[in-house]
Amino acid sequence: MYTLRISVSPCLRGRFDGVRAVVQRVSRASVKVAGVVVGEIGLGLLVLLGVAQDDTESDADYLADKIAGLRVFEDAGGKMNLAAADAGGAVLAVSQFTLFGDVRRGKRPSFDSAARPEPAVRLYEYFVEKIRAAGLRCETGRFQEMMQVELVNEGPVTILLDSKKVF
Repeated sequence: MYTLRISVSPCLRGRFDGVRAVVQRVSRASVKVAGVVVGEIGLGLLVLLGVAQDDTESDADYLADKIAGLRVFEDAGGKMNLAAADAGGAVLAVSQFTLFGDVRRGKRPSFDSAARPEPAVRLYEYFVEKIRAAGLRCETGRFQEMMQVELVNEGPVTILLDSKKVF
């Protein structure tokens, strides 16, 4: 039996991180802050979005384009062949820096790869505008707030996306 071990130099850590998204096909989803609904959709996509330190608008462009065109809704023949807009759906985008939680060295997550709040909010808002420019209604959570997210995942269908195409 052979074991392959790959060590990443500290100077390269974070270099392969890109904007990450967990995309879930939902029949409904909402986000509350302090018990008040701040974003809500029916049929559509819940997008949990994390921004890494070195991410740029091109990373957000890639994900917005991919998500707007993601064909995960069923057509008349029952095949996953329709994008959210084709199915009459919307998007609920929620920022989630914990997508960059690294637990490879212990059990307490390190968030060193996550972007600082200022650039992260800028790219999050840019992403939301790109989704809206694609013709989709896009509701949001509130950046840097404690949120409660509720959803009904249809299928279930959950897709992981990364702008650096790691997965």
